[in-house]
Amino acid sequence: MNNLVLTSTNGVFMVLTLLFSSWSTTLAADTTDMVLIPKGEFTMGSKEHSDEMPHQVVIEEYYIDKYEVSNGKYRDFMKATDHPAPAYWDDPRLNKPDQPVVGVNWHDANAYCEWTGKRLPTEAEWEHAAQGPEGSHFPWGHTIDPTKANYGQNVGKTMPVNSYPEGVSDFGVYNMAGNVFEWVSDWYDPNYFRVSPALNPQGPSDGYNFANQGPVKVLKGGSWLAPQTSLHVSHRFWNQPENNSYGVGLGFRCALSADNGVRDVMQYDFIHALVSMGKEQWNDALQSIDQAIQRDPENMEYRQTRKIIRTQLNIELGQGRSSEGES
Repeated sequence: MNNLVLTSTNGVFMVLTLLFSSWSTTLAADTTDMVLIPKGEFTMGSKEHSDEMPHQVVIEEYYIDKYEVSNGKYRDFMKATDHPAPAYWDDPRLNKPDQPVVGVNWHDANAYCEWTGKRLPTEAEWEHAAQGPEGSHFPWGHTIDPTKANYGQNVGKTMPVNSYPEGVSDFGVYNMAGNVFEWVSDWYDPNYFRVSPALNPQGPSDGYNFANQGPVKVLKGGSWLAPQTSLHVSHRFWNQPENNSYGVGLGFRCALSADNGVRDVMQYDFIHALVSMGKEQWNDALQSIDQAIQRDPENMEYRQTRKIIRTQLNIELGQGRSSEGES
């Protein structure tokens, strides 16, 4: 926020100017449908494939979307930004509002997450959220169960993003196996796990260049088309970031660093309070500013705003009592 001008006319404070330069093309991150993953250490990788060498990783606290990004939410992004539709947008098997968006390349996924004030998860964050605190081989446990995931053409289409509740990870994240492959932020290198840092790994600086087709990004989770062998949480697949050649199975979800999430929620509450003040909805404004102060009790700007709101409420209360006395 660049500028806030408050003035008093007939005892009513009005918000004359709210300039949100940093919000002009993005939203405040909303953590409502996100899961908070606590800071912790886990074993990343497995012995399934040579590029999955097990190693210990420590990750700071973060949020991750509970669900894959749906067609409905992606449509909102397209309308707000004029972003082009992905491949298969008109495919009746895949384009219901509650199904996951597919046919997106890495740049599409990254643009959406940035628009929401979030980002793509790192490979380590994604895998930790899928493993759960017990380090499961599959999101739901250590043995395959075809009733808990959509894979191998068993259904013949993607399923709604809130499907298979019995297959959620122990952290409560849906469809981390099957339904759609999910883009993450990392470049792919088959040898990265041998040199990966232990704290908050971000992936290599560049991707492996297969057959001189260009460097590739990591994909996680398997899809409705992919076989059972792609469902374990440490499985690593890859694709060029500009490519949606596996388009009917390519989707994503977003993540958010926990400190950013708290800051954005406070900013949202503060802005909501100011908007309510501009509409003279003083009780709503007080509720919003109280929420912001609860998260940041020492913020003087928030406290001064609450003082203004309370003053106006007291004025209105006094006017109401005066009217009752006259009647």
